[in-house]
Amino acid sequence: MDTDSPDAPRHDTALHHDTAPRHDTAPLLARWHATTAAAGADRDPAPYADRLLAAWAEPQRRYHTTAHLADVLARIDVLADHAEDPAAVELAAWFHDAVYRPDRSENEERSAALAERALPELGIGPARTAEVARLVRLTVSHDPAPGDTNGEVLCDADLAVLAGDPAAYAGYAAAVRAEYGFVPEDAFRAGRAAVLRQLLELPGLFRTPYGAAHWEGPARHNLATELALLT
Repeated sequence: MDTDSPDAPRHDTALHHDTAPRHDTAPLLARWHATTAAAGADRDPAPYADRLLAAWAEPQRRYHTTAHLADVLARIDVLADHAEDPAAVELAAWFHDAVYRPDRSENEERSAALAERALPELGIGPARTAEVARLVRLTVSHDPAPGDTNGEVLCDADLAVLAGDPAAYAGYAAAVRAEYGFVPEDAFRAGRAAVLRQLLELPGLFRTPYGAAHWEGPARHNLATELALLT
């Protein structure tokens, strides 16, 4: 389940892109170097960071930006003790929206394929590369299997935006609407409402103990409030 999309079709984007990142990316660059080293990279990771950050800063993005990437990584830090392979989870965060066009539906698959090409070039082994790609594909549904601790951490970190304070959540919802500016208002409201109902019908939005304890209640309140405003 794509938790942002009102079910609009989308389109591919390349890792090579000339758009400059939208804010200071020095902390992200430092983190990329540390993460790739921990994952076993034996080649210079800097060119890959430049291309990824450029992709995350493309002009069609309003929510799926470098700020979202930084937020997901920060939440992974909170949940890292729960993951079996924190380095794989962090790499999956970098790639999970590396391909993002709101008018196409295959973003996650293309993002996973991008990881499958880039990580071996960095010298990262096949098992970890496969795990990163699996985790990226898991963000289609945000439904990790029981015991999939890596998947639980990535999905909870990605969904934690739903648990923001009212102002932060309103900003998130407005950014999602801006990304789908090409969708007429009535169609967007209907599609977005359907996504919100799907989320609210889940027995649990968060799978990690921390997420269930700290994010579940606020997220459900925010989702119900947005749904009421839409309908």
